[in-house]
Amino acid sequence: MTEKNHGNMLTKTPVVCLLALFCCFLWGSAFPGIKIGYRLMRISSEDTASQIFYAGLRFTLAGILVILAGSVSERKLLIPKRKTIPKILLLAAFQTYGQYLFFYIGLAHAPGVRASILEGVSSFVAILVAACVFRMEKLTGRKIIGCLLGFAGVVIISLAGGAASAGFSFNGEGFILISTVMYALSSAMIKLFSKNEDPVLLSGWQFLAGGLALALSGMAAGGRTGAFTGQGTLLLLYLAFLSAAAYTIWGILLKYNPVSKVTIFGFANPVFGALLSAALLGEGSFLNGRSVAALALVCAGIAVVNAPKNSRI
Repeated sequence: MTEKNHGNMLTKTPVVCLLALFCCFLWGSAFPGIKIGYRLMRISSEDTASQIFYAGLRFTLAGILVILAGSVSERKLLIPKRKTIPKILLLAAFQTYGQYLFFYIGLAHAPGVRASILEGVSSFVAILVAACVFRMEKLTGRKIIGCLLGFAGVVIISLAGGAASAGFSFNGEGFILISTVMYALSSAMIKLFSKNEDPVLLSGWQFLAGGLALALSGMAAGGRTGAFTGQGTLLLLYLAFLSAAAYTIWGILLKYNPVSKVTIFGFANPVFGALLSAALLGEGSFLNGRSVAALALVCAGIAVVNAPKNSRI
């Protein structure tokens, strides 16, 4: 199959839907996976340095997996050209280092269900960034309404649990929101850079660069992990795999489709994340009326953004 035919196949809505939802399922499983990983590696919620070090291990492994898989597929070692290195480092700074520095710390200080719902706002932030910052798409009234619905869901989940101080913390939910901005910027960068670059190469090397930076930062601050048990090692490998698979597929989809067509499927992140967190972490109590309302608003925003152009919305 030629690259043109390959690209045409990846623009078909059913294909985009299936692949994007698969990515979102993998990402959704990361919410409980990370928190379980903290327990298995004996990393406390207050041990920021060890959380960063753990993230660095995960993404360094993810980078190695992507580079190896891409090299086998291309039958040659994926080595970036000199002109590509600045793009890789910029992506690494936002997509891996910046996004997950805030995400890992935030997740340690926020319930998995609530964190997964907050991450759902990344779809809307990505649309705003693509339209207003990079000028890749037009910001229509329908998209604005969808974004407002999504942010309304964030407000509801942030205030859940009574007082604002009890329902929202800057180093918890606040950091997770910052990570969504990093994600939005990196999504637009991937779309921009992949016009002339291999998205698999970009994904693998930015993971490796960002992962090493996280690991070194964590180590410099005194970060470490407990003993590598069989369960802990397998979970770390799974977290590396899900990142390698999901971000590579996501990057390929962004290469051939508008940013909004791909990132809007991020609604599945909070859905999968909330359900898996409730099932695996025993956080069912957070699936209350406010959480359900927040999920409904996020999904409603997705529906509005995806409404047919001739609709009256």
